[in-house]
Parts: sequence; structure tokens; C-alpha cells
Amino acid sequence: MPDQTPHDDRPAPPADPGDPSAQPPLPSPRPTAPGRTPSGAGPGAASNGPAGAADATSTKTDAPTQTASSASNGGTATKTSSGGGAGGDVALPDPVTDVDVRKQEAGVDETAPFGRPGRPLGQAHPFVFGFTGALGVLTAWLLVQAVMNVRQVLVLIIVSMFLAVGLNPAVESLQRGRMPRGAAVGLVFLGVVLVFVGVGFAIVPPVTNEVSKFIDHLPTYISQLQGNRQIQEWDRRYQLLEKVQEAVTNPSFGQGAAGGLVGAGRVVVSGAFSTLTVLILTLYFLGSLPTIKSFFYRLAPRSRRARVALLGDEILGRIGGYVAGTVMVALIAGTAAYIFLSIVGVPFALPLAITVAFTALIPLVGATIGAVLVSVVAFFDGLGTGIACVVFFVIYQQVENYLIHPRIMKRAVDVPPAVTIIAALIGGALLGFVGALLAIPTAAAVALIIREVILPRQESL
Repeated sequence: MPDQTPHDDRPAPPADPGDPSAQPPLPSPRPTAPGRTPSGAGPGAASNGPAGAADATSTKTDAPTQTASSASNGGTATKTSSGGGAGGDVALPDPVTDVDVRKQEAGVDETAPFGRPGRPLGQAHPFVFGFTGALGVLTAWLLVQAVMNVRQVLVLIIVSMFLAVGLNPAVESLQRGRMPRGAAVGLVFLGVVLVFVGVGFAIVPPVTNEVSKFIDHLPTYISQLQGNRQIQEWDRRYQLLEKVQEAVTNPSFGQGAAGGLVGAGRVVVSGAFSTLTVLILTLYFLGSLPTIKSFFYRLAPRSRRARVALLGDEILGRIGGYVAGTVMVALIAGTAAYIFLSIVGVPFALPLAITVAFTALIPLVGATIGAVLVSVVAFFDGLGTGIACVVFFVIYQQVENYLIHPRIMKRAVDVPPAVTIIAALIGGALLGFVGALLAIPTAAAVALIIREVILPRQESL
């Protein structure tokens, strides 16, 4: 049904005979479509009724009027023109095909080269809410998968940063002696490399020598086993030698042995690569540690940056103190073990002492693991030697737990013993040895933040 313009059907007021400007009433105009003027209407024509003056005024302008349709009409624009006795709807160019119209409707200017953004969709809209929630869940899942895929790399990075922070106090002490930071970093890192090389020379040759001796004496050991009466009795009852011979001659035994050798080779290569990666990353982090600290401090607001920097320096200092204290405890344990093993006469005293020192780096259970390993080796040397090793390590662990470790760690991290145990257990359950190693300085940092930030804020509320 065509749209029609309403018109005034009220009768015109009676004309005054004395009024010279009185004109006879005009008939009502025919209905016209929007944007059109009655035919025959010129610039001076006026309609009956109160709106006649406004209509007459509107017809005096010759400038066309442009109107843009709403987004619900498909984004098209219309142009309405009036005057001159002729008019009609003229469609503007579509913004999809006309670049000028596109820029005009988008509101392009110097500050907004791509136009002004429209009103956002309502946040309460079900589609927007569901899409946002689904996108958040998908993003979280992808982040978790990414972390799981690179967890080994992240562990190496964390260990390297931990070692760099632990070695930084030594670098700063050399800097206070008027040595440039580059030279100080190089000297400290050279010391670390020499420690690794020394450990390798202390452990690898004895182990290789013993393996060679075992292989050379293997036929003798087999002959002794065959001549043993107890072994002969077991072989007569259970056919042990026959079963061992069948297992050795089985083709699957060779395949399994080859697979085991390949697996052991992979473990060795992976360990060497991880060690080299940690050393390189440690050198990089140690050299650029001031820059890294400044970068993270600048992420804090300017009004709180100074306090964040002070707290950050204190946390890094405690981590460095923990690393130095742990190394000191391990060095004391290794030295004491070497002196005792040398006096008792246990073979390979130096490799066993280095083993004790390295296992002492593990919180809580490291000292026990080292003591068990050394005691087992000592029992092979003799029953009395093994018992002496057990007694020595039991006494030394009591001294370390109640005298050495508390005094060193009290100055380094200042964490209560209960918190230390809980943190080490949680860290070990999450990341194994690395988690247990990082748990105590992390607990020290959390305790510092709670004491210096959270508790004062709670008191001010």
C-alpha cells in the first residue's frame, strides 16, 4: 500500500471582504509520496492551513537534502531533493563499491584513518556472552597445552635463572673490587665450568676403570659361581644355569639389550645437551641480569616502582643467599665425607665424597640418599667399614640438621623450618628435584611479600 502524505481537510476561515490580500480558498492537495512536492508548486507557492508558511519556506531552498538509511536497510543511502517543480528519490552510491561514500559514512579523518568504531554489542547478549566464554576456555586450553609441550624448556630456563641469581652476589662482590661486570661474569663462569670439569675428571675415570676391570674378570666370576656349592644345589633344583643360557641365546634378549643401550645413550646425550643449555643460559642471564631487572621493574606503576625495586632486590638477594648457603652446606658435607672415607680406607673416596656433596643439594632427603649410597659401597669393602660409615653419617646428619644447616639458612632466607619442609614437599611433588630446589627461595619470597605488603595493608583497613 503506497505511503500517503496527510493533508489538512479543515475548512478555510472566511475571507474578510476588506482585506486586499484575501484569496479564494485552494482545494486540498492530492496525496503525494515522501520526498515529493505537489505538481505545479513553485518557489512561491504556499499551502492552506497553519503549516503553509513552513512549507513555503522549505520550498525556497534549492540545496538537496541527503539522508542515509539505517543499518537495518542494508547500508544504502538515499538522496532527497525538493524544489524546482520536480523532485524524486535518488540513491546514493553503495559504500561497498564507492570509496568516498565509505569514508564519509565511516567518519574517516586524520585521527581515525579507518573510521569511528560503532557502538559495541550489549554485554548481556546471550551470543556475546557465550562466544566470549567459549573463546576464553579455548584460549586457556591452548595456553595449558603450550606450557605442557615446552615444560622441559621452561625447567631449563628456570634453573638457569636460578643459578644466575645465585651467582650474582659473587659477581657483585668482584664489581665492588673495581672489576668491570663483564670480567667479573667471565671469572665467575670460568670457576663454574672448572667445577663441572673437575667433577667429571673425578668421577668418570674411576667408573670407567671399574667397569673395565669387571668385564675382564667376568669369566673368573662365572667360574667361581659354578664352583660354589650353594649355586650348584640351586642349579640342580631349579636349573638356573640352563634357564640363564636359554635367556641369553634368545633373540629377544639381544634386541632388548640393544634397546637398553640405545636408551642409555639417549639419556646420556640428553643430559649432556641439557647441561650445556643450562650453562649457556646461565652465562646469558648472569651477564644481562641488571637489564632484566630494570625491564621488570619498569612494568610497575611509576608511583610504586621504587618500592617494587627494593622488594625485588631483597628477593633476589635471598635467592642468592640460599644458593650460596646450599653450596656451603654441600661443600662441608663433601669435605667431611672425604676426610672420613680416606681415613677408613674406602676405595674411591673422592668420587664418593663428590656424590655426597651433590646429593646434599637436594632438600630434606639429599643427605640421606648420599649416606645410603656411600654406605652400600663401604659394605662391599668390609662389614666393619660399612658399619663405621653408617655410624659416621648418622652422627654427621644430626650435627648438620641442628647446627650447620639452621645457622647458614637463617642468615640466607629466614624461613621457619615448618615452612621449609612444606615448601620442599610441595615443590618436589610438582617438579621433582628442580621443584624441591626452587621451593625454599620461593617460600622466602612469598613470606617477604606477605610481611611487607599484605600485612601492613590489612592493618591499615
